[in-house]
Amino acid sequence: MKHALVFGGSGQIGLPLLQRLYQDGWRVTAVSRGEQTDRPGLHWLRGDLENMPELPKHVDAIFSCGPLLKFAKWYDASGVEASRVIAFGSTSAETKRGSADAEERRVAGELREGEATLFAAAQPRSDAATVLRPTLIYGAGRDATLTRIAQLAQRLRYFPLPRGANGLRQPVHVDDLADAAFAALSAPATFAKTYAVPGGETLSYRDMVARTLACLRPPVKLIELPSPLFNLALLAAQAAGRATGLGEAAVRRMRSDMAFDIGPAQRDFGYAPRAFQPSAEMFEPPRG
Repeated sequence: MKHALVFGGSGQIGLPLLQRLYQDGWRVTAVSRGEQTDRPGLHWLRGDLENMPELPKHVDAIFSCGPLLKFAKWYDASGVEASRVIAFGSTSAETKRGSADAEERRVAGELREGEATLFAAAQPRSDAATVLRPTLIYGAGRDATLTRIAQLAQRLRYFPLPRGANGLRQPVHVDDLADAAFAALSAPATFAKTYAVPGGETLSYRDMVARTLACLRPPVKLIELPSPLFNLALLAAQAAGRATGLGEAAVRRMRSDMAFDIGPAQRDFGYAPRAFQPSAEMFEPPRG
């Protein structure tokens, strides 16, 4: 029985990944900051990358579904033997690289540093490492973009956008990301490579939001405002403690294309994500 070590197993990508490993007969050791319940074939350890419990000395594969740089630094210093390592990063490594917001530039820099650290650590150990860069994640009610939009829209009973928010987006479902990690695991073409893993449909930011609002119960109306009026509305919302994560750089990106080539992932491990067809359940917070 093959053995996997999974970091971030209780997160929005980790949970469906655990299910795929379980269904394929893997034995899994998963690390979580919170208390979790064991089941046959799945053993939970409580800890995090800065306060690690005792781990198995050898596994067949390591998966990281959490912060990339912290994982890469842990992996570089760890003595756990694993011939295969798959870690999630983000396309923000590129899209936020030239941001006007210093915090966003810092995030992009940490993502790139995490990738470089991981590959540099894997090479002398002869471990095959792969990094997957998702686009805008949705599907588990735990993402920081579409779920937040849905929740705010339900409170307001409408949702404003600036006119011209037509930058291209490729929202990707958490289940498709779990499929990507599992498929890449056994694909030698992915060794020592980084892949964009976008969703299966490219649409405008405005249409992505409109489709999200339309699936809510009851549906919420999208209101498009001239930029000056939108900026005033945004300032008022931030003063009231809403939309605090929506800065000037994020608003500017609504008009910028953030589309990535799906071809390499399709070619090397058969990546085939779904089109963006959201339902209200995808934006509801997890129960329990």
